[in-house]
Amino acid sequence: MASRLNPYIAFDGDARAAMEFYREVFGGDLVINTFGEFGAPESPDADKIMHSQLETPSGYTLMGSDTPQGMDYTRGTNVSISLSGDDSDELHGYWEKLSEGGTVSVPLEKQMWGDEFGMCTDRFGIAWMVNIGAPQS
Repeated sequence: MASRLNPYIAFDGDARAAMEFYREVFGGDLVINTFGEFGAPESPDADKIMHSQLETPSGYTLMGSDTPQGMDYTRGTNVSISLSGDDSDELHGYWEKLSEGGTVSVPLEKQMWGDEFGMCTDRFGIAWMVNIGAPQS
């Protein structure tokens, strides 16, 4: 897959309703996964959305999730830019440049779902998420 750039929206417990609404607006295929499905079945966030992705007939991609307990949520500043794909060298290069002089909140490293993932805020205050797909066997 080529690298992809799209918005990623954080919600305060209503990600499922919001993403289903956006599917009604734009059409397309919506995939929703909870924190419980990804290794946290006993967590108070188990039923919250860890990741959702809407692929529309027009070629738009919209991603979103609920904000887990312990993380700040501020309405109006809850949109990040997501970079994802499987070109490890390209995406690592973007990560290095975006995080330089900024703040890394989640180091770019392997996650429980198998991909490399990191979050940072660049030196201009823009929030970024980078996800590098695990090689398919």
